Amino acid sequence: MKKIINQPEHVVDEMLQGLVFMHGQLVERLDGYDVIVRKAEKRGKVGLISGGGSGHEPSHAGFVGRGMLSAAVCGAVFTSPTPDQILEAIKAADEGAGVFMVIKNYSGDIMNFEMAQELAEMEGIEVASVVVDDDIAVENSLYTQGRRGVAGTILVHKILGHAAETGKSLAEIKELADKLVPQIKTIGLALSGATVPEVGKPGFVLEEDEFEYGVGIHGEPGYKKEKLQPSKDLAEELVAKLLQDFEATAGEKYGLLINGLGATPLMEQYVFANDVAQLLESKQIEVVYHKIGNYMTSIDMAGLSLTLIQLEDSSWLEALEAAVETPAW
Repeated sequence: MKKIINQPEHVVDEMLQGLVFMHGQLVERLDGYDVIVRKAEKRGKVGLISGGGSGHEPSHAGFVGRGMLSAAVCGAVFTSPTPDQILEAIKAADEGAGVFMVIKNYSGDIMNFEMAQELAEMEGIEVASVVVDDDIAVENSLYTQGRRGVAGTILVHKILGHAAETGKSLAEIKELADKLVPQIKTIGLALSGATVPEVGKPGFVLEEDEFEYGVGIHGEPGYKKEKLQPSKDLAEELVAKLLQDFEATAGEKYGLLINGLGATPLMEQYVFANDVAQLLESKQIEVVYHKIGNYMTSIDMAGLSLTLIQLEDSSWLEALEAAVETPAW
């Protein structure tokens, strides 16, 4: 294992300290907790929090700031944060109008966030939530009942963050979230596994000329392994799966996110983007928003994911394009 770290057991703590040092004008760390909160002045609006295991940077702490998350909870690597950490994030995010939680669909996350919600409500804080399950690759994977929550979660942060920023109520944000999540779908592929620092070896191994469709962001199994193919063939598989799941028709408007999983160079992401663009154009799918880069990673996994969001509501596009002040958007 080759990593630029000190002691593996200190990775999360030292990472968060480094993040705060580099972005101290925007965020700070709650003393004694693995929670990053924004420094923006509280103005009586709904607070928005998210989180999960570390190892997915810049998710989720990189999206804390004005216009997106109020706070992010950072668990151990690939491990759900504990209820007490989540409770502190809720309390830090509360501005008196309630707190909304964005939870990825993993059993540990759901259980711990719900426990924290109960604790917060006992302290008089109104809390609501949505579970993101955008990964169409597999059903009922490891740690999951139903579909996993992956890179589409970032688009949920962005759109709900704009709703909170513009003064929507907790009930209005809950209604928006429930409409939004079914319109976001993701599928990915991996060329190599991720190495958790405290484990010291990859979570899975693929042959030199092999890749796997549908691998999860914690290394959960996908749906098939094949010999490596040109980018255009990979794009064709992923685009076809997404459009089939959407039951997409010509003329519909979509946004897309091409997300690197940690070790895939932007050069390769742009090659893939070119192939995706040509495929969508050939099917008369109108792409009105696009974003590319490493947003929901899996430590050092080589691979990428493709997310589509059906922009049936023009206000969603406005929310995606709105300016924010965060370390990573």
